[in-house]
Amino acid sequence: MRFESWQALGNDYLIVEREAMPFPVTPARVRLLCERHRGVGADGILLLSAPADPAHVADLRIFNPDGSEAELSGNGAREAVLYLRRRGWTDRDEFTVHTAAGPVKPTITGPLSCRMELGRARLQSKDFPAGPADGLGEFDGWRFQHVSIGNPQIAIRVQDQATLMELDLAELGPPIERNPAFPNRTNVSWYAELEPGSQARIRARIFERGVGETLSSGTGASGAAVAYVLGNRERLLGAGSGPARVTVVLDGGELEVEVDTRLHVCLSGWALPVFEGRLSEEFVSELRQAA
Repeated sequence: MRFESWQALGNDYLIVEREAMPFPVTPARVRLLCERHRGVGADGILLLSAPADPAHVADLRIFNPDGSEAELSGNGAREAVLYLRRRGWTDRDEFTVHTAAGPVKPTITGPLSCRMELGRARLQSKDFPAGPADGLGEFDGWRFQHVSIGNPQIAIRVQDQATLMELDLAELGPPIERNPAFPNRTNVSWYAELEPGSQARIRARIFERGVGETLSSGTGASGAAVAYVLGNRERLLGAGSGPARVTVVLDGGELEVEVDTRLHVCLSGWALPVFEGRLSEEFVSELRQAA
């Protein structure tokens, strides 16, 4: 069973082609593969298979390290896209990949970078069914902006970077993630504006469902960027100004997020292969038993 490990801003995934797997994916097998002491270790699994619809280059399924399946991951999808190009699944610079959240449309911008259309962010969704049209809400004193970008996000603005860095996400994240208002759980981004009044630049910290605090998250960064743009719509989306471009600074590095007037989101960044390998027969046997 061959696999590759890739990382994007410290967010690492194992990439596996479905044809290389001798058994179906199950939550128990995902957990064992992602376990950093007993398995290979990763923030999740990217499973690539031949597309059901030939209009796409591949079908992509994304699994969290707790075994749950995610609709979308900005970093994970970017890693998968660059893997597909590197491994010869396509030689085109523009193509589509199907995910549980729908198709994503990357444009290759370099050997290890791409710009990716994630689709339209929505402020109302099945992931916040009782939420108002503007997606605004409050929980335990936190005012938040709900944003659905294939998967559920809420973004919370804090006063400044010093306040942001003092937050204990391990304590704050779980009760929000599992609040009954979010039937599918939710990712949470806390963010603060950097250099207010100048270039659109924010600092963010992200708590992901099924993961915990992460060094980076593409959809989390996008959710924070959308919330920031909505709060500064007049300045950032003025007449004729084109899409707002927001630099999101994360623990793992920086991502560039574009948000237009209709809340279409494009994410630009890099991803790197770290290593490739094959699982031992003994470990494959253990995975079989973990069904």
